[in-house]
Amino acid sequence: MPAPDEHDCDVVILGGGPAGYSCALRASQLGLSVVLVEADKVGGTCLHRGCIPTKALLHAAEVADLTRQGATFGVAAHFDGIDVDALSTYRDGVVNRMYAGLTGLVRQHGITVVAGHGSYLGGRTVQIDDARHTGRFLVLATGSEPQIPSTLQLSERIITSDQALTLQTIPARAVVVGGGAIGVEFASLWASFGAEVTIVEAQPSLLPAEDPWASKQLQRALTKRGICVRADTAIVSATERADGVTVELPGGDTLETDVVLIATGRAPRTSHAGLSEHGIALENGFVVTDDTLATSIEGVYAIGDIVRGLQLAHRGFGHGVFVAEHLAGLSPVPPSDEVIPRVVYSHPEVATVGLTEAAVRERFGMATAVVYDLSGNAKSQILGTTGGVKVVRAGGKADDGPVLGVHMVGDRVSELIGEAQIVVGWEALASEVGRFPHAHPTQHEALGEAMLALSGNPLHAHG
Repeated sequence: MPAPDEHDCDVVILGGGPAGYSCALRASQLGLSVVLVEADKVGGTCLHRGCIPTKALLHAAEVADLTRQGATFGVAAHFDGIDVDALSTYRDGVVNRMYAGLTGLVRQHGITVVAGHGSYLGGRTVQIDDARHTGRFLVLATGSEPQIPSTLQLSERIITSDQALTLQTIPARAVVVGGGAIGVEFASLWASFGAEVTIVEAQPSLLPAEDPWASKQLQRALTKRGICVRADTAIVSATERADGVTVELPGGDTLETDVVLIATGRAPRTSHAGLSEHGIALENGFVVTDDTLATSIEGVYAIGDIVRGLQLAHRGFGHGVFVAEHLAGLSPVPPSDEVIPRVVYSHPEVATVGLTEAAVRERFGMATAVVYDLSGNAKSQILGTTGGVKVVRAGGKADDGPVLGVHMVGDRVSELIGEAQIVVGWEALASEVGRFPHAHPTQHEALGEAMLALSGNPLHAHG
């Protein structure tokens, strides 16, 4: 640890998103004084322009779908369209309540919040307008921002997820550029709201980082919902007109649309904070860190989206808590991306944790995987969802090694990811997990059935 020098607090944190504010809260709990610098609102992109408002809209989309399907369940209902003003009021109400709760927590912990854009001055010092703050430690948590391909330029109709959240109308036609989590979620909710949606993905499949089984299941389900998926296709250009956008694809093919959503990933927000100018090592925009998330400057740490890896709010939470405990002199276990769950909240959902089957085979030479189809799960049939649960371990069929990956597709499977994470994180054997009776009727039974099948003892299985 660096020796204390002149400072006005124990920890200065640059950025008040999930990574930054979780670090601030935990550091305060451990008796450290904290200055939290935030240019916008505490909560960051996740709370105000990302996770929370998007999931509120996705829940509204689920209600729209259920309304259309009311007769299937014996409920007389009629879908008359989307009231955008009421939808915005609902979305903003959720965000505002969460924001009020978060600011109350920060205040309760005695954390000093400094509003303004912070610039790094070297050492452990940042400047905000005319003020400077120096900590015994400095934690960088400046987050990420939408990544814009060089072939596209933002405009009124060519937008990112930031602008998509505040549209005053539901587009009749939408082209989504990028088939990752953000693109799939917006495509899903717009389709539920009645839009004609096309996803254009440069890679051969949607969610290209996930297990191909999950990607295939998702694409099949979205196609069945009427969403057009153009995989292995790159956008050549997008030209805005007064009444729409013309999207040019390779080979001269074109798409006419009302709006183009750019969802090609997020870039670390590190270029305007003075990091590299004052000695912080960067690689392709990401801050270079060691296993303790320490940077190239003594006493300076980096957490969240600016550290290469999964750009997820809960990874940021893990980073923030770890660094706070490390700075307080504890011995926390460094967080690992391999046990961080990944969820796409589309219809259907995709929830995964751990390694893909291909990654297990590459690392261990052999992999065994089984899929339990949700058609055999009573609760899934009640909900009317299709999909499945895939579990993976190393070794052959006769082996009983730890479960290394869980991949699930289906409505509400995000609620199963907690158990799956514990199974993978604690390196449980499929035979051990399958031994526990899962509550009936729940979708958790599907996870239990998959574990039974992986251990060679399937129960509700045909053939």
